[in-house]
Amino acid sequence: QFWEVICEEHGILPNGRYNGSSRYQLERVNVYFSEGQARTYVPRAVLIDLDRGTLEGVRNGPMGRLFSPDNFISAEKGTGNNWAKGFYTEGPALAEESLEAIRRSVEECDSPQGFHVLQSLGGGTGSGLGCHLLVKLREEFPEKIMNTFTVLPSPETSAVVVEPYNCVFSLNYLVESSDETVCLDNEGLNRICTKTLKIPTPGNSELNHLVSMVMSGVSACMRFPGQLNADLRKLQVNLVPYPRLHFFCPAFVPLTSAASQSYRSDSVSELVRQMVDPKHLMSGCDPRHGKYLAAAALFRGKGISTKEIDTELRKPRGTTAIQEVFRKQVTQHLKMFKKKAFIHTYTLEGMAESEFTEAGTNVNELISEYLQYQEATSDQAGENEDDEDEEVEDVRHPSQGADEDTDEARAGPS
Repeated sequence: QFWEVICEEHGILPNGRYNGSSRYQLERVNVYFSEGQARTYVPRAVLIDLDRGTLEGVRNGPMGRLFSPDNFISAEKGTGNNWAKGFYTEGPALAEESLEAIRRSVEECDSPQGFHVLQSLGGGTGSGLGCHLLVKLREEFPEKIMNTFTVLPSPETSAVVVEPYNCVFSLNYLVESSDETVCLDNEGLNRICTKTLKIPTPGNSELNHLVSMVMSGVSACMRFPGQLNADLRKLQVNLVPYPRLHFFCPAFVPLTSAASQSYRSDSVSELVRQMVDPKHLMSGCDPRHGKYLAAAALFRGKGISTKEIDTELRKPRGTTAIQEVFRKQVTQHLKMFKKKAFIHTYTLEGMAESEFTEAGTNVNELISEYLQYQEATSDQAGENEDDEDEEVEDVRHPSQGADEDTDEARAGPS
């Protein structure tokens, strides 16, 4: 759904042809698209899954013609929700073909800066194969930025009993192999759908749409011109005070139910208030329980005053409360491991029991690092002030021409 959203923003049809009306739509379109034959635009994307049926659904869907046929990489069977299969056995068998497709895409770029890796940590493919590829990409492209959009499972909405294992094993690798990880979880996404958007029983389509809107908002500063645009490296410099503390909590505002849209206020002060409201956070944590270390506020729309933004953003920064999400996962992980539950399904794929302990220990150390800053005294917090920064973006949406009077804004803390 991310590609559906940005194709609409750039005026690109499902067949890859441009049908837009603004010069802004094509000004930086080559960041995410390469130009093919007959002036068609092809996403710079490689779609990888160990279950062929999943990718066949994409290939045969309304957006299937948009992607390069050579960039669909799949196997005959999935992982059975087993991280070890994705990382040690089934995944590596597909890794070289996947890396070759990625290399081809990189060679088509003039100056590649980094990679977006989209993964879900509940199953075996996004977690196991996703981490395996992340490690390989880090080895082959050590200077490139590894940015992941990572969906974590939630104990409240769990569909797979071994999700805590898969999640903690993945976090263990994300700490070292990722530079920027945007954390979304099913608990936060479900809460927004039911409480804010008033969708009684949200499905995958509604949850994926929220994820795609966050990705669109984060990438807008790279895809469109703006007063204070940022790229992956600038976001990393401003949002990562310490290398291991690179996990972000995103929000997207305004989000209102269809019945309430005519009553909502889109003033900068209201957007900033919503931005730091736990109800709009797409991670299952409460920023009031943590300390802000850094933040990025990405505003989109015409008529937004940067002076007003500066005034409203004088206090908010990025939060240590993300450790709440990690704590839920590692607690379940250790409970299951203490009972030796299902560990044979992982050891049969080549894992050692010691890896269960190592992964849990590393994630607990990450939690401790966040708590170190959360529980610091005011004097200690002041010493870290030099590491704190904030970014403001003002990006014009292509549908808003120079003569239009409409105002629209999007904001999100990290």
